[in-house]
Amino acid sequence: MEELTPIREAERNLEFAVFGGGCFWCIEAVFSELRGVERVDVGYAGGHTENPTYKKVCTGTTGHAEVVRIAFDPRTIPYHDLLLVFFHAHDPTTLNQQGPDKGTQYRSVVLYGDELQRFMAQQVLAEMEAERVWSKPIVTELAPLQAFTKAEESHQAYFARNPEKQYCQAVISPKILKMRRLFAERLKSPPA
Repeated sequence: MEELTPIREAERNLEFAVFGGGCFWCIEAVFSELRGVERVDVGYAGGHTENPTYKKVCTGTTGHAEVVRIAFDPRTIPYHDLLLVFFHAHDPTTLNQQGPDKGTQYRSVVLYGDELQRFMAQQVLAEMEAERVWSKPIVTELAPLQAFTKAEESHQAYFARNPEKQYCQAVISPKILKMRRLFAERLKSPPA
């Protein structure tokens, strides 16, 4: 597994965003469909132990969250818009839980790479609260990105490789359909 902390990939004019919103398979599937998103890697961040693995993170003792690292072109999709998609792709009002997935590894978290990302995340959080998008208070954690560790290859592009699995049908597909409806103008291609 690789451990990375890049914020910008200058030669391709790409930037990186790191979000945790429950199961990383769900969040990866949502962001993979957006125009301007070059790639989405699932992994672990925000923890206090070295060399996190899926098995270790699932115990809830490493401090890590399941997260996605999104490489995006800010000229096509700004960070602000990624934040909007993120806050609609999961329930940011449940502490350490998304649907059936429970534990600190499933917490809602924005791991910012610099002060501009921190500022934008605070701004979007304030907008969402002011607009009362959610009936309960948002509990999303904002924290600086210390390190990102890419998850095992079996977890990468999980939904794309396993759309027929029960979890994918019951949990991930509804999130994708919701995102397609709310952000149709942002999709790489029209929904099928």
